[in-house]
Amino acid sequence: MYLPPRPPARRRDPTGSRRGSARDAGPADGEPRTGEPGIGGISGARAYTPRGRTVREERGTPARGQGAEQRRTPRSTRSGDPFRPALQVLDGGRAAARVGRRDAPAAGRGGVVRTVAPRTPRAPGGDEPPPRRRTTTPRAPRRADRPAARRPSRKPRLPPKLADSRLRLRLGTVLALTLFAAIGIRLIFLQTVDVPAYAGGGLSDRLTRVDLPAPRGAILDRNGAPLARSVEARYVFADPTLITDDQRPEVARRVSPLLGVPASELTEKMKRRPLPGGTGESTFQFLARGVDISVAKQIVALDQPGIGTHRDERRDVPGGDLAANLVGFVSQDMSGLEGLEGRYDDLLQGKDGRRVYEAGQGDLDAPIPGGYSETTAPKPGSSLVLTIDRDLQFQGQQVLKRHLAQLKGSVGALVTLDVKTGDVLTQASYPAYDAAAPDKVNSPTEREDVATTFVVDPGSVHKAITFGAALQEGVITPNTTFPVPNSILMGDTTIPDTHPANGRRMSIPGMLAFSSNVGTIKVAEKLGRDRLIDYQKRFGLGQRTGEGMPGEASGRVLPAAEWSGSSYGSVPIGHSVDATPLQMAAAYNAIANDGTYVQPRLIKEVVDGTSGKHTPSAAPTTRSVLSPQNAAALRTMLEAVTTVDGPDGRATGLAAAVPGYRVAGKTGTGLRYANGEKQPGDVSSFIGMAPAQNPRYVVAVFVWNPGGGAGAVAAPAFREAMAFTLRHYRVPPSTGPSPKFDVFP
Repeated sequence: MYLPPRPPARRRDPTGSRRGSARDAGPADGEPRTGEPGIGGISGARAYTPRGRTVREERGTPARGQGAEQRRTPRSTRSGDPFRPALQVLDGGRAAARVGRRDAPAAGRGGVVRTVAPRTPRAPGGDEPPPRRRTTTPRAPRRADRPAARRPSRKPRLPPKLADSRLRLRLGTVLALTLFAAIGIRLIFLQTVDVPAYAGGGLSDRLTRVDLPAPRGAILDRNGAPLARSVEARYVFADPTLITDDQRPEVARRVSPLLGVPASELTEKMKRRPLPGGTGESTFQFLARGVDISVAKQIVALDQPGIGTHRDERRDVPGGDLAANLVGFVSQDMSGLEGLEGRYDDLLQGKDGRRVYEAGQGDLDAPIPGGYSETTAPKPGSSLVLTIDRDLQFQGQQVLKRHLAQLKGSVGALVTLDVKTGDVLTQASYPAYDAAAPDKVNSPTEREDVATTFVVDPGSVHKAITFGAALQEGVITPNTTFPVPNSILMGDTTIPDTHPANGRRMSIPGMLAFSSNVGTIKVAEKLGRDRLIDYQKRFGLGQRTGEGMPGEASGRVLPAAEWSGSSYGSVPIGHSVDATPLQMAAAYNAIANDGTYVQPRLIKEVVDGTSGKHTPSAAPTTRSVLSPQNAAALRTMLEAVTTVDGPDGRATGLAAAVPGYRVAGKTGTGLRYANGEKQPGDVSSFIGMAPAQNPRYVVAVFVWNPGGGAGAVAAPAFREAMAFTLRHYRVPPSTGPSPKFDVFP
């Protein structure tokens, strides 16, 4: 059974009223519709395709009234649009004219075949061929028992899928936190770690730096008396850029009398000079160093342009030339150059301090209250305490000066040792010089310490070593006697005696009293070369004493391989041997100290400049050379040198005797060599000890004069120096006289 199609339902507009298309409503008077569908209806006009036909024409749907059995296509259900009739009115009736061009529906099918008439092809020469028209396959008629299906509404197109916003948010958060963390860490560093650097950057422009000089350590004698010390002074300087050419002569003329410097020299110093490299002009020039404070105040009072003063230090030498050959001197900047000043410069020199404070500019150039201020205290240099006794040193220098002043070109040394300790009490040199004016000498050699640098053939004072070795080795005894000829041939050299024995038998004390060369050589022949060399070294020859003076000579012991025939005669009597006065004094000190050698020492202790702590110097080295019995026997035999005076002759050392004291010693006459060449003149010496029975001190005197005549100087100089030493230390006189000696038994 065929049912007529159900009329489409009306839609409700947004206001709630039902609206239908104009083509769905019949005529008001019940008359059938015209055969031109959509005329006057706006829905038909709205349904036009872009090609100018309605949807019905495109689909091939017959006009209303051409058959009631025709159904609307599903697309026709969209005629419910209230505006479609109005659009159909605007069509102008062309919809009906196009109805005839539609194709009839296929037989036996309820659908409508939509056809579109082909468009008239373009004329040849057109831009492009006409497009093919789209044909629509007729659809099967909808079942009568089913209502017309409503076209499903289209789903809105989804927007393009974007990235996950949560990931971007997390990433942005991490980046922001990292940035803020970096800024925070940097701020912490700026406020804590780097704050001194940034604060100091601006502070440096306001800081004033003042050096605080550290005083140089003093050099003191054994009792603390100063031999050299530093005192506060001033230096005077000029700024040549502040002195015009017209002012320069007048400024120099006014300052010259106060400084004691010629005006012409000051004028030259005030001239403008370019800096090295051509970077500008010099603004500083020393005019004088070490100026007294009172003089500096007078210079400041002159108020001369470009002239100023500043704190300085001056080395003060209270004794002038006292121990100058030992102490040495310093440069203008307080650096040690010679002597102990040079040797112990690092110890004596202090470490300067500094005061840094914040100050204003211009007229406000003064420390700012509460501003930055830092002071590094200076560290004074340590002081040296010597073993020298100032009184004995002065007397020793005076003795040499009195005896050598008349001998032109002479050189002398006087050494005093404490027997038990090895302390050097006196180490005087002649000539001496003023350590405050070291440049006022004729030759730099005049500033040398003679006791440690004056190398000589010791001569007969060496005979005590030969006889001491023979006693220790049992070659001789104090009672040994043998005939002594007037001369002896050793190798190709004949060695005579100054006191001929004429072949008579002579005692050992007699050989020492008359300084017999022949007798000494005969004893050495029995001793032997090797043993003699060994004892020379035991007594300290051929090596530095190490007392503490710079430039000390070591001397030389002739090696056995270099001995010739004449060496067997020259070495025992003190020739072909190089030694210094200090070495020979130390050898005699071993005899005085019961046969024990004690290393001489010049430095007693060091006093720290900051804490004042006293640090004693290292203990001197000691070694046994002779037995106490042999040493005592040798001392007794050496007394003959200062006591023998009879019909057979006079001993060589009578001039060295000290009244009231027993003195043991030996005279000597040697040679001086310089650069391997023998020098004119001779070296006269005397080394002795007192009191002989229990010696307390050893004094050695060496004198060289190129013109001769030194032999009459050494023994008297010894007597004066030893007598003063014994009285100075209040040594009681000897209780008994010296023994009597028989020279020719």
